Amino acid sequence: MRYFRLLVLSNGVSAYGSYLNLVALNVFVYQVTGSPMAAGIFMAVRLLTSVGSGFVSGRLVSRFDRKWLMVGSDLVRAVMLLALLPLSDDGRLPLLFVLAFTTGACTTLHQVALRTSVPEIVGAELRVKANGLLVTGRSLAMIAGFASSGLVIAQFGYTTAFALNAVTFLVSALILSSLPIRTRAAATEGDEASAESGRASRWVSWTLLRAAPVMAAMLAIRGADALGSSSHNVALPIYSSELDPTHPATFISQFWATWAIGHIIALQLCSRYGKTGRTFGEKAFAAGSALMSVGFVLVFVGLPTVPAVIAALIAGMADGFTEIAYVSKLQEAPDEQRGRLFGLAAAVENGGFGVGMLVSSALLEVYAPIVVVGLFHGLTFVLCLGFLLALVRRGRRPAAPPPEERDTAGTPEPDVKTSHQGGGS
Repeated sequence: MRYFRLLVLSNGVSAYGSYLNLVALNVFVYQVTGSPMAAGIFMAVRLLTSVGSGFVSGRLVSRFDRKWLMVGSDLVRAVMLLALLPLSDDGRLPLLFVLAFTTGACTTLHQVALRTSVPEIVGAELRVKANGLLVTGRSLAMIAGFASSGLVIAQFGYTTAFALNAVTFLVSALILSSLPIRTRAAATEGDEASAESGRASRWVSWTLLRAAPVMAAMLAIRGADALGSSSHNVALPIYSSELDPTHPATFISQFWATWAIGHIIALQLCSRYGKTGRTFGEKAFAAGSALMSVGFVLVFVGLPTVPAVIAALIAGMADGFTEIAYVSKLQEAPDEQRGRLFGLAAAVENGGFGVGMLVSSALLEVYAPIVVVGLFHGLTFVLCLGFLLALVRRGRRPAAPPPEERDTAGTPEPDVKTSHQGGGS
């Protein structure tokens, strides 16, 4: 775990750069063009690339060294940002859309490679603790990135923001490259036959899900959860403005601060639980996802401040818990299959979030925030209840008898008494 903590630091630094990048680039595109459509196209390119690269990333991490894929993704993002520095604002604009493509692809590749590698770096028995540390670091990076982006841009300008962003990726790449870690299972390293099989099976991830319906159901719930997340992200500014038109940012700040506290509390508890080597089951994942959806909906029902803060805290804790349970479950797959699954998972989550952003934005033009958030998170809640019911019914189903018992089940036993009498006559 000593080296893994340095990996957590590297991932946190890289994540900070990603969140700072997200704000700085989106605002810069809008400011330079003055066009909401241009800003929307920029976000769409980045999002669509993230979805498409999920499938490609799954194949890459199944064939190549995952540590160097992560290093390469950091270096590519750093080089692209450094290329912006000497250009004028107008000169930067064409390159920004290339940057949207590369950052979307590299961010997804980095995430898929890291999640796939965790069991090989720390061992399967410590993956829950390791996932807790990773998500904690990323949550802190998200808070720092979003909180500092406005200050950095306002005080120092976009050029400094881009330079700082590039430095974070370079630092992450330097730390990663120096770590003596193994990111692939020893049995699959250099296995040409396995690599050839992976190249021949384009739809292997879908095949795996068909063979593992429980995992497929969890993936569907995460996709629905991404829809719900998009709805409350879009609805929060509207709802906050309705609560206090003179200070529209107050409720948003309270919400995200409380959510982050709950998120980190849950992650710390999960990390301590993971030290025992135990993992969370499918039922815990479904219950946590349902609780998270309820918490997010309660935030928008017009509760007084204290109950609303408690609801946000519960939502944050459930959010952190379910992410660790979900990632740890996917990491149970064999190493040669894990990359495909995480690539598919990234595509589903990014796609769900993107579709949700578009649909919820349109619905909020007509309906109140509570209606839209209730609809999207209600879908997740219903799916979780259905999944829980299916798990309970499956648990009550009697186990099938062993093959030898099934073979003799239809053969009547000889009548011992009759046989004995026949033998004595």
